Amino acid sequence: MSEYPVQDNAAEHRFELLVDGEVAVLATYRPRGADVLAVLHTETQPDMRGRGLAGELARMTLELLRSRGQRIVPSCPFFAHYLTEHPEYADLVTH
Repeated sequence: MSEYPVQDNAAEHRFELLVDGEVAVLATYRPRGADVLAVLHTETQPDMRGRGLAGELARMTLELLRSRGQRIVPSCPFFAHYLTEHPEYADLVTH
């Protein structure tokens, strides 16, 4: 379980990792049908960088997608790199 909550802000098409109730890291996405999300961009607030929060957002996002039976198109370079370092999520990747 993460120390920081991650939420799917579907209205904004982004996953958000919260620190003290504020968005510290976000990953924008575009739905591709009901079962696939293309993750487009990951952004960390400047004062939150260097704490591993983007990696935590990626992990929690992938766990959430797995629990929903969804898959990912990692268009974001950060997510693509994360997935190469974490082959346990390879089954979630599609094109």
